Amino acid sequence: MTDIGRYSRQVLFQPIGREGQSLLRKARVAVVGMGALGTVLSSQLVRAGVGFIRLIDRDIIEPSNLQRQSLYDELDAEQGRAKAEVAAEKLRAANSDVEIEIAIEDVNSQNGERLLSDVDLVMDGTDNFEVRYLINDIAVKHNIPWSYGGAVSSYGTTAFFRPGQTPCLVCLFGLNQTGGGHDTCDTVGVIAPIVSIIASYQIAEALKYLTGNLHALSNSVTYLDVWKNEFRSVQFGLPKGACPCCHQHRFIALEGRTNGLTVSLCGRKTIQVRPTVGLGVSLMQMAQQLAKFGEVRHNPNLLRCDFGDTQLTLFADGRALFHGVEDEKTARNLYARYIGI
Repeated sequence: MTDIGRYSRQVLFQPIGREGQSLLRKARVAVVGMGALGTVLSSQLVRAGVGFIRLIDRDIIEPSNLQRQSLYDELDAEQGRAKAEVAAEKLRAANSDVEIEIAIEDVNSQNGERLLSDVDLVMDGTDNFEVRYLINDIAVKHNIPWSYGGAVSSYGTTAFFRPGQTPCLVCLFGLNQTGGGHDTCDTVGVIAPIVSIIASYQIAEALKYLTGNLHALSNSVTYLDVWKNEFRSVQFGLPKGACPCCHQHRFIALEGRTNGLTVSLCGRKTIQVRPTVGLGVSLMQMAQQLAKFGEVRHNPNLLRCDFGDTQLTLFADGRALFHGVEDEKTARNLYARYIGI
């Protein structure tokens, strides 16, 4: 299918036109998180003709995802496949002209720059502030714009950050947003409409930026609640002169040591264990080793073992998800017992 046929309605939109479409084809974008927001973000980017998209996600597909994560189906959930892998398959079927790369990884201070510093724009589809602060550090350090988006319950917030031109995340929220106290999908749920709306706002800003329509950017933090019919938009001020990140260039999230264990949010009782140092494992060898403990299935990207009350998903980088586990100590003990580290 020719570009003029595929993108004709988008090219007819005067602010984009042929020149803007050409710019989109040359653009490189990373999407961090292939959950609810990420599936909408990546689908719209691919269909718009962005030339290169990197899909980054650490997780697998489960039945509770299907209510709002639009690229997946029941068979994907039944098989417990990696989100980034399945999303890439579905998106390549939608637009084979776009180069799609996947990274089945947990974005952290050790791999963040490798995954995010070689693109023109980073799209936030995550569900936690720890990763967002890391994205913000990398964006400021490498002068890369990024789009923040968050949706939970019936409300959401989005903002488009441009280093040196707008405040950064630290300017707006300070350095203390990584702790508890925030609503999550686990605590208050989420409905699909707010996800689609927030992601679409993010894409609108992305299209403006990537096609050179900088004058049309909102330069604001936008909040809306689709259930209470609320909409607020607060214009950005100037970057803070004393900001530790964008003024002093102290990249605390990027330079800090990442924890070996993380509780996965927004979905179910799952705890992630990540080795504090890089660890490669042979999934085929681990499949043979774990077969004595439970039913094992594996592919080149991950291994799944069902122990009964607990299920393990193991990735080739040594990272593991323990499903049905709420206690961090238990997860560590299970990791030591079955993976042997």
